[in-house]
Amino acid sequence: MSAKPIEEPVMPALHLSARFRWIAVAFTLFVATLCQLAPASAGIVAKVDIARQRMTVIVDGNVEAVWAISTARRGYYTPRGIYRPKLLKRMHYSKKYDNSPMPYSVFFKGGYAVHGTYSIKQLGRAASHGCIRLAPSHAAALYQLIRHRGMSDTRVVIG
Repeated sequence: MSAKPIEEPVMPALHLSARFRWIAVAFTLFVATLCQLAPASAGIVAKVDIARQRMTVIVDGNVEAVWAISTARRGYYTPRGIYRPKLLKRMHYSKKYDNSPMPYSVFFKGGYAVHGTYSIKQLGRAASHGCIRLAPSHAAALYQLIRHRGMSDTRVVIG
């Protein structure tokens, strides 16, 4: 009895455009960086979903809260990326926008911060000049959590 050779399946060649290959490589690198900088088990992760206008707060890999937010309205910009908090201020007043109150500010990039707002009816839709607004009680909870656990154990992931 002679053994029949095992035939390997033939895979069709994929012809990807150079642009698509570049996008695929860039996406892979972005995901690898995201996983490296903000692992699910890392302390505090405040994930900002700009499309849904929601923030998910994850502590030690467990979802602790999901809150309505407001990010940049038309004509303004909320930066995307992964950040560590740089400065915590219990009460800040914006020098750029008419001394507007920014309670429980967590600054993550230059003048950009996650902070409380008294315009709570606008939460859930884009309404800010670029900062990430929360209800004052939610901003206070996030602020206290970061103060307790530390800024180095916190990531703000915006996308």
